[in-house]
Amino acid sequence: MSARSPRGRRGAVSLGVLTACVATLLSAGALHPTPAAAATAATRPDAATADFLARVKPQGKERVSAAVLDLDGTGREATVYGDDTPYDTASIVKVDILAAALLQGQDAKHGLTEKERADAEVMIERSDNDAANHLWRTIGRAKGLDAANKRLGLTETKGGPDAKWGLTRTTARDQIRLLRAVYDTGTAAHAAATPLDEASRTYIRTLMGGVVDEQSWGVSAAAGSGSALKNGWLQRNTTELWDVNSVGRITAGGHHYLVAVLSDGSKSMKDGVALVERAARAAVASAAAR
Repeated sequence: MSARSPRGRRGAVSLGVLTACVATLLSAGALHPTPAAAATAATRPDAATADFLARVKPQGKERVSAAVLDLDGTGREATVYGDDTPYDTASIVKVDILAAALLQGQDAKHGLTEKERADAEVMIERSDNDAANHLWRTIGRAKGLDAANKRLGLTETKGGPDAKWGLTRTTARDQIRLLRAVYDTGTAAHAAATPLDEASRTYIRTLMGGVVDEQSWGVSAAAGSGSALKNGWLQRNTTELWDVNSVGRITAGGHHYLVAVLSDGSKSMKDGVALVERAARAAVASAAAR
């Protein structure tokens, strides 16, 4: 979902048009603590999450979660800040849709058609919703996405109902799994196994590195130099609050990071973008200090 023109640099789409578009894409003892004590313990954030939330300062009904993986570190699991619960994807699902289309093309041994490649380019670089609609149908909607995600190692992502790809649900940790399938490859012995071949991975990386300038906010706020990303933004008709998300690969302090930030409950897109960028900076700083 895009708050700017799907044709790239020609200015912002009106809020009324965006909202109409969104409507089509669619919510006892020491060993045995008392229930109240157990509930308190279950909901108390760990120290890292508490520090993260204190630095990010979500307001009102805002929620935010971030996940970071240092590709140059020794760990192979993402560090998650905030509750790793499902959020609406909005347009970050377009990376997943493209991965599914590429997997199906690999299986058929013919790759993407000329039309599908044209759709993929504007879907990722300009967040074109019409192109996403076409590719969503091409992959078989949620059924095709879920089948691809099973192969890609995503376990917490569920495709949106019917034509509503923007209501796919995912977690920050699962978005790192998807990014690993695209970026965490090469000669390293610990690189992620992925069903995407090198041509498919390179294609996704190229398009994510070519997102138009006005859509290059988000996880790039934590980058020292260089980033490739895909953002998503969606105003929910039921609450008039905003889902704002950003996923990608950045370089900071000489390290390469995969970063996913998911949020909802912001009063405006501007507030959501600011929240996501604060979260990206806080999460990457915390990961760098580990």
